[in-house]
Amino acid sequence: MPATLTIDLPAIAANWRSLATAHGGPTAAVVKADAYGLGAAVVAPFLHAAGASFFFVATLGEALALRPFLPGPPIAVLNGFEAAEAGAYTTHRLLPVLGSLPQITAYQAFAASQGRKLEALLHIDTGMNRLGLSAAELDIVAADRALLKGIMWRYAMTHLVSAEAPADAINARQRAAFAAACGRLPPMPRSLANSSGIFLGADFRSDLARPGAALYGINPTPQAVNPMRTVLRLTAPVLQLRDIGAGEGVGYNATWIAQRPTRVATVALGYADGYHRSAARGATPAFAGAPACAGTFDGARLPLIGRISMDLTTFDATDHPTLRPGDQIELIGPAIPPDEVADWAGTNGYEVLTSLRHRATRVYVGHAAQAPGR
Repeated sequence: MPATLTIDLPAIAANWRSLATAHGGPTAAVVKADAYGLGAAVVAPFLHAAGASFFFVATLGEALALRPFLPGPPIAVLNGFEAAEAGAYTTHRLLPVLGSLPQITAYQAFAASQGRKLEALLHIDTGMNRLGLSAAELDIVAADRALLKGIMWRYAMTHLVSAEAPADAINARQRAAFAAACGRLPPMPRSLANSSGIFLGADFRSDLARPGAALYGINPTPQAVNPMRTVLRLTAPVLQLRDIGAGEGVGYNATWIAQRPTRVATVALGYADGYHRSAARGATPAFAGAPACAGTFDGARLPLIGRISMDLTTFDATDHPTLRPGDQIELIGPAIPPDEVADWAGTNGYEVLTSLRHRATRVYVGHAAQAPGR
């Protein structure tokens, strides 16, 4: 009896429409990392049916895997361009995001060999210091705009560093730096806001927003109530119930000791399924004060006890006498959103979602239906 991951496609589409409305302009969908672990081959076509017309992935491999399921709209590859892979971009109509002078030069040479202009996006770094034209490269390009010839630039883009923290001054600095950089280059449409950036206000609107995590229910405004709908529910069956006495331990290294007679529910889910081992910190004395983790059954929380192991997790079911083997415990879902699990594990909701493994049986709500709202 494996775990079940139920993915609500209409909720993902509703989140995209909500983000597009909040942005007030064209809004793409970021479906990298297999749509944040939820299945890009299913999620992306549903979003396209709902109205999304531009998509982003991280790698060329992701783009090639997605293209058969998304034959029409543009797919942009965020991680850049390598000359050895050039043919795949034209064969499959993919757009590289170019973030350095060597990449631009290589893509220009490839375009020249094809005898035509090719489309791409230009990535300008304004503070992330990962990918994108550096300040020195921007100076070179601004001084010689011919360095950008031979390419049809769909968008200039940058990536916000701290958009989830609206009071962080770096947001305004990045917005101003991006505007200044674009003003030094040939005119082209601009792409600025990510999920959280959409909620920074009208100053962060652009020709294309690029939400990712918020599509999948991660809170883009951590200081406020989550404006996004929950899109998934991870449940796992109870394999066995057993009664133990006070003083007995549960799980590896007996890190949890019963303080009373306790009924232990063992559930068929563990870190091999992507349920983070570190989420049990609150059930370990070494992490006293860490948030207490739990599952839910019949609307009530069951405290997680002991260590999370590879295939199994244990819960205190003492106060839930109706629980039986085969009943489903909810690990992530409307009652326990991914962001809360992330707090337990000392990570973020992005990692929680992208860690979910394909061992769980996947059920897609709305898969056979046309996405509403087109």
